[in-house]
Amino acid sequence: MDPHVAANRALWDEWTPIHVRSAFYDVEGWKSGARPDLYPLLVEEVGDVAGKDLLHLQCHFGLDTLAWVRRGARATGVDISQRGIEEARRLSAETGLDATFVVSDVVELPSNLAGCDFDVVFTSLGALNWLPDVPRWAEVVAHFVRPGGFFYIAEAHPFAWVFDDDDAATELRLRYHYWPSPEPLAFPNDGSYADPDAPVSEPVEYAWQHSMGEIITSLAAAGLRIEYLHEHPWVPWKMFPFMVEAEPGSGVWRLPEPDDARLPLLFSLKATKP
Repeated sequence: MDPHVAANRALWDEWTPIHVRSAFYDVEGWKSGARPDLYPLLVEEVGDVAGKDLLHLQCHFGLDTLAWVRRGARATGVDISQRGIEEARRLSAETGLDATFVVSDVVELPSNLAGCDFDVVFTSLGALNWLPDVPRWAEVVAHFVRPGGFFYIAEAHPFAWVFDDDDAATELRLRYHYWPSPEPLAFPNDGSYADPDAPVSEPVEYAWQHSMGEIITSLAAAGLRIEYLHEHPWVPWKMFPFMVEAEPGSGVWRLPEPDDARLPLLFSLKATKP
């Protein structure tokens, strides 16, 4: 395993119990239905999953995977973190939402989930930046989409990742390269995005930048047909410290005026297998 990926796996193992008890994920609210269990965009664009086989890549500790089970899917969740999958299995047993959970790096999944294919392969929100090899990822995605099925992703727009997201940033300021590189960006780790004050021992997290051209070309080269690429001027988290929430409690974050509708911050894509 790439040593940077291995370090990230250790970080996710450490983050998992922090996230399970965090207000950010609000597991109790998720279980009770006091909050939406999936972002409305995902429900709208993925559509009816009742009776379908669904594979959720990079599922963390399984909340979205189990949310698809609530909607009638036969779901399998995959994550690189052993701790994450253990929590997912615990939540599945506790809620009675039956799903299969597999510990695996995405690129190793054809060996760890042999002989399976799915109507829907799904991933979303903070997934691609953890992957060093998008062409190989796309091959794995295409491998698991059965003929007539589709792949769906909603993710931060690669263009948005070029801007400085430091806590001191007060406006859009170019900081990172747009173009992909085999070498990751290294960020000193201080807590977690879900709980910045939580103590963690892993000192660094690693991330890879991927351009929109690389993502689309990789999926097409793997044999998938791009049905649509939608670009959105909002994200469901506070990507930059100076963003404003569209409405209190909406979970929709935009740039402040006059830039609130000028730039793409999120994309969603659907690709089918003939």
